[in-house]
Amino acid sequence: MSWTEEKVEKLKQLWGKGNTASQIAEIIGGLSRNAVIGKAHRLNLSAKIKTRTATSNQNFENSLEEKKIKLRKGRKSKFKSLIIEKDFEPENPKQLEELDESTCKWPVGHPNEKSFYFCGRSSLKDFSYCKLHLLYAFQPKGKKEDVTDKEEVPEFLEKKIKTKSA
Repeated sequence: MSWTEEKVEKLKQLWGKGNTASQIAEIIGGLSRNAVIGKAHRLNLSAKIKTRTATSNQNFENSLEEKKIKLRKGRKSKFKSLIIEKDFEPENPKQLEELDESTCKWPVGHPNEKSFYFCGRSSLKDFSYCKLHLLYAFQPKGKKEDVTDKEEVPEFLEKKIKTKSA
């Protein structure tokens, strides 16, 4: 197969529009993809697009940044919504043997003490802890003040935070 003037002109036209070598080979007919690439190279036609790796890496990095931002916002708002509710049920002290899948497993006190027990409130779906203890267990990166606004924290929770940090 030889390149005619008509085929060369068609190649230049299609290459300029951004068609792939496979598409050009199919349109012109009787050519392979490699033949189209070889002729385009010999004609010194400009490279159409960046390489796939350069493009995909850039897109990948951008998508990673977007995901990180969404995770930060989502995680923070999830915890704020727990604080805003302010309707924590009363503690229901339980011993280890009494715990099941639906009870909060937050330990209160030291295991060597006689008064040691587990919270026993209803745990949130897919978590081992109740709303209150979930706030302690899964704190977003950064300071506690970033997660909670002081005026929104219930008084009994405020006391508990102060005793823990002292």
